[in-house]
Amino acid sequence: MSKWGDRPHWEYEATILGADDHGEWLGFPAGTQYSRPGHEFIGQRNHVGLVPAVVEGQRPWHLATFWAAAGDLGVPGSDVQIYVDATTPAEWEGDLLRAVDLDLDVVRRFDGSVFIDDEDEFLEHQVSFGYPADVIAAARASADEVRAAVEAGAAPYDGSHLLWLERLAELAT
Repeated sequence: MSKWGDRPHWEYEATILGADDHGEWLGFPAGTQYSRPGHEFIGQRNHVGLVPAVVEGQRPWHLATFWAAAGDLGVPGSDVQIYVDATTPAEWEGDLLRAVDLDLDVVRRFDGSVFIDDEDEFLEHQVSFGYPADVIAAARASADEVRAAVEAGAAPYDGSHLLWLERLAELAT
């Protein structure tokens, strides 16, 4: 992941688990190292990511992540079940996946609450990073569409990820 203007952002490794009608599923076992300039951490819970399938000739403007179970509630973010980043359409370059993080995040907690996070960052970066109008519109539309789908429990936010979490757990044993 990068930020607009080829600014470095998160880097981490994943296991390709497979694909279905929703797209390509990636596995991130507990112990995965995440790093970006000025910050790094080790993931504490298994989770899977979804690179959405191409729709009408283009990948959607987001990447989704699904966690196995609520973790230690004293750890920030441990109550997050689904986290969807608004991004530019992801592109594979060999075994490297690239996308630009566009700030807006759709979050569903294990208690069922859903919200869009980082609206302030999105507004700030529109100016400081110079997002083009079409990128602003696409990111906003994607976040709004994903929020509605998550709230409705529409696929793939309907438990479709559970099979892939099981597959990841099998590989980790």
